[in-house]
Amino acid sequence: MPRDPETIQREIDQARDALATSLDQLVDRTSPKRFVADGKRAVQDFLVSPKGKAVIGAVGVVVAALVARRINLAVKNHKAK
Repeated sequence: MPRDPETIQREIDQARDALATSLDQLVDRTSPKRFVADGKRAVQDFLVSPKGKAVIGAVGVVVAALVARRINLAVKNHKAK
């Protein structure tokens, strides 16, 4: 049974609207600003977690040890001259 032009046009309009909605969703999902915001949020969540705090503490200890070692070597080299 043939469809009337109004029905066909209505279906085309509905398909166009559905495609436009899908395209808008894809654009939102792949937005660089959204990736940055999601990444920033993930890093902030990690840093306030117990595991993140442990990593920050460990890095701080290692940096302090390296600075102390460097100072110690500088003092020894200065005394040797």
